[in-house]
Amino acid sequence: MAATPENIGAPPGTLFYNGEARTEKVKITLIEYNETEFFESEYYEISQCLSDVRPNMVKWINVDGIHQTEIVEQLGKAYDIHPLTLEDIVHVDQRPKFEDYDHYVVAMMKMIQYTTEVESEQLAIILLENTVISFQEPQSGDAFDIIRTRLRQNKGRVRRLDADYLAYALMDAVVDLYFTTIERIGDKIEDIEEAIISDSNGKSLKELYHLKREMIYLRKQVWPMRDMINNMVRSETTLINPTSDIYLRDLSDHVTRIIDTVETYRDLLSGIMDIYLSTNANKMNEVMKVLTIMSSIFIPVTFIVGVYGMNFDNMPELRTQNGYFITWGVMLAIIFGLIIYFKRKKWM
Repeated sequence: MAATPENIGAPPGTLFYNGEARTEKVKITLIEYNETEFFESEYYEISQCLSDVRPNMVKWINVDGIHQTEIVEQLGKAYDIHPLTLEDIVHVDQRPKFEDYDHYVVAMMKMIQYTTEVESEQLAIILLENTVISFQEPQSGDAFDIIRTRLRQNKGRVRRLDADYLAYALMDAVVDLYFTTIERIGDKIEDIEEAIISDSNGKSLKELYHLKREMIYLRKQVWPMRDMINNMVRSETTLINPTSDIYLRDLSDHVTRIIDTVETYRDLLSGIMDIYLSTNANKMNEVMKVLTIMSSIFIPVTFIVGVYGMNFDNMPELRTQNGYFITWGVMLAIIFGLIIYFKRKKWM
C-alpha cells in the first residue's frame, strides 16, 4: 500500500481508499445463474445481497464503488478474504497482479478506455468456489455489458460453464476494451502525424507529448498483465479448471499483441517527435540561411558606405565628378556578383 499521511504507521491490512473523494452510494449487483435459470438483482446493502444468495448456482457479485471501505470489509468477512487482498482492492494505484490463496484467487488490473485521454479504473476480480466477486471504481460504465447480455440471453458458453470461465470472460472483456483504446490512440496518432509537418504554433507538439505520456502509462498497466495471466495458467489452484487453460493462453496472446502495439506506437510517437523537431530545425536553418546570404551580400556594400561616410577633408574620391554613380555601380556589381556566385554554389 502506498504511504499517505493517513496510513503512515498503520498495520498491514488496514483499508485506506486513496482515490478521488466520492459521495455516491455503492451499488451491488448480484447475478446468479445456471444453464436453465437466471436471476439478477441490485442492492445497496451487503446484508440484503448475501441473504438472497441461492445455493448450487454460479454467482457473480459486482461491487460498483470501492470508496466505502466498510462495504468492502463486510464482503471480505463474509467470504473470508484476506485483509491484504482487501487493502489492495481499495488502493487504486495497485499494479496488475495475480495472487493465489487457499480458497480463492484474485486478479488485480486496470479497466482502461480512451475518450479525449486515457482513463483508468481500478478492478479486482476474486474467484471462489462457484462465485466471482468484482470490485471496480464507479466511472462512466464498464466493459461487462457484453457479458451481462450473454448471461441474460443465454448466449455463448458462459451459462454452461463454471465460475472460472466467468472470471476469464470478465478479464477478456477488459482486454478487448484495451484493443478499442489502442485503436482510438492509433487514430489520434495518425491525425497528429498529418498535422505535425504543417503545424507552426506548437499545438501538435503539446498533443504529441501528452499522448506519449499516456502511452507510457498504458505500457505500465499492460506489461504486468502478461505476467499476471501467465501466473494464472501456471497456478495449481483447483478453482481454475484445466479446460480453462486454453482460454487463458488465448488471453495471454491478446495481451502480448496489445503490448507489441503499445511498443510500436511508442516508437512511432518518438519518430514523429523527431520528425517534428527536425522539421522545425530545418525551418530555422532555412531562415538562418536567408539571413546569412543577405548579410553576406550587404556586408561589403555597408563597408563601402561606411568608408565614404567618414567626415575627413582629405578624401579625393569625394570630389570626383561622377563619384556618386561610380560608387553605386561598384555596389551593384558586388551585389549581383555575390548573387551569381551563391547560385552557382547552390546556396540559394
